[in-house]
Order: sequence, then C-alpha cells, then structure tokens
Amino acid sequence: MPVMRYQEALRLAMTEEMERDESVFILGEEVGQYQGTYRVTEGMLQRFGPRRVVDTPISEIGIAGMATGAAMVGLRPVAEFMTWSFALEAMDQLVNHAAKITYMSGGRIQCPVVFRGPAGVGGQLSAQHSQSLESWYAHTPGFKVVMPATPADAKGLLKTAIRDPNPVIFMENTGLYPQRGEVPDDPEFTVPFGQAAVRREGRDITLAAYSFMTVLCLRAAEALERDGIDCEVIDLRTVVPLDMETLAASVRKTHRAVVAQQEWKNVSMVSELAARIYESCFDDLDAPVERIGGADVPMPYAKNLERAAIPSEADIVAAVRRVLS
Repeated sequence: MPVMRYQEALRLAMTEEMERDESVFILGEEVGQYQGTYRVTEGMLQRFGPRRVVDTPISEIGIAGMATGAAMVGLRPVAEFMTWSFALEAMDQLVNHAAKITYMSGGRIQCPVVFRGPAGVGGQLSAQHSQSLESWYAHTPGFKVVMPATPADAKGLLKTAIRDPNPVIFMENTGLYPQRGEVPDDPEFTVPFGQAAVRREGRDITLAAYSFMTVLCLRAAEALERDGIDCEVIDLRTVVPLDMETLAASVRKTHRAVVAQQEWKNVSMVSELAARIYESCFDDLDAPVERIGGADVPMPYAKNLERAAIPSEADIVAAVRRVLS
C-alpha cells in the first residue's frame, strides 16, 4: 500500500473521481496555475485542462455561487476556499442556497457540491486565517460536515463527498497536510459518512475527537499508558452525520469521556458531544464529561500567545487525570 502525505491523498481522490466522472471539476483561487496554496491541486491543470481546473477571481461568494449553480444543473463541482475563514464571505450562497435548495424545491433539485479547503490553526496566521468554524456548518440543516484525520480518510471521505448528492463541507486542518500514512490505491476505495473509527482500544476512559485533535488524543493516550491509564480513542471522522452509536458504546464500556476539538469551546461541537453523551449514557458515567477546545479569544499572532490559545496534548492529559480523579 503506498505511503503519501495528506494533501497527496486529497489530490489522488480528486484525480480518480475526475477520471471516473466527466461531470466532476474543480474551481477556486489559484487552484490551476499556482497549483493550490498547499499544493493540493498540483499538476491537475496540466492533466485535465482549464475547463475542468478553473482559476477564479478572488471572490468567495462568486466561487460558492458558481459551484452551487453548476451542481444544480447536474455537474459535480469541488470548490476550494483558500481558507475556511474566507468562506465567511460566501455564507449567503452556502447557507441560504446550497444547503436549502433540495428542501425548498421539494427534492426536484439536487446540489452535489463539495466545498473544501484548509481550516484551523496554521502557525502564526493570526485571527482572520486560523478559524475552523465546523460547528457553524454542523448547525445548518442540509450540510454534511467532514473532518478527516488521516491520509487514508482524506482520500476515502473526499471520494464519498464527491459522489454524494448533497452539499458537503470538507475541512482539512492545516496541521495535517504534512502527515504521512498508508493510502489504498484502489480507485473504488471510499469511507462512508457517519462511521467513526476506533483508533485505539482501551478500558479506562474514552477520548473522542476529529481532525487534528485525533492525532493529539493518540499522543496523549500513549503518554498516559506509561502511567497505566488505558485510553480508548474514537475518531468521529464526520460531525454530520455523527456516529453516536460507536461513541456511546465506548462510553458505556469505559464509563468516562473527554471530547476534544481545536475550535472555540463555547457553543461548539464538544458542547454538543457532551450533551449527546449525557442523553445516551447518563447512567453509565462515573464522572462528568470533560470538554477540550480552543480559548474563546481571537487567535493571537505572537507564537507564545497562539500556543496558549490552542488545545494541546498536555491539556488532554490533564483533562483525563481530572476525570479519573
């Protein structure tokens, strides 16, 4: 099985789907000539040409509007935002059009579009370039929200997203782009939505996360193992749909839980996850659920302040110790 970086797995997924289906095309700022900010679309303009790899003006509302319209007439666009922070410019097209058109048309119009791009903390990119905001999109009926943590899932979930008849929000944490891992080279390899992965089995406590926080949870679990603490790590993969069955089964086994994300903790996915665990597993819990998230402040530019605002492996370890105490 070939080993590749996260962004290479994304490129492979799009390449395979564009070869499989001529209605698939990609568009966005600098996806063609510049080959993408993180080189995700490297070589694709040369391979597929300017009709299927479309460089757009610097207009997120234009990108979202073109992609939504193309999807409504039967194409399968994959629209890249240079960063999900910039997608705020396109919220009307995303929330009021892409997410709602199937419902408002009584199912007569489908909208098979993927909106993808980097999200989360990118390393001293400051407040306007370091947001994730997945809870905003998860709050909106009509979207599926995907947050892959591994190169294999990046490929498999993106292929599933492109084939899905609904609009998909696909967020790629910038910290994951250099990550390397085995990726199936089968062109029919996909990963289903709403199916969490048990990345590590354990008996003492459940750590549930997605995207880059899955990596930190696995590191924390290794550190805690040296003290005899056995953590189970659940990678949710998608936050909409949410695989509550796998998460609840783990909590019923371990009787304790820590839920983790990188975005702001206030009114967020970890708030929802904690509430769902209480609803499903209240009688099984031996301690309150701990939530891990970013500090509720705009992301600072200074490296020491940025580090203080981002949840870390040490934060997860400390939360586990609090729950077990």
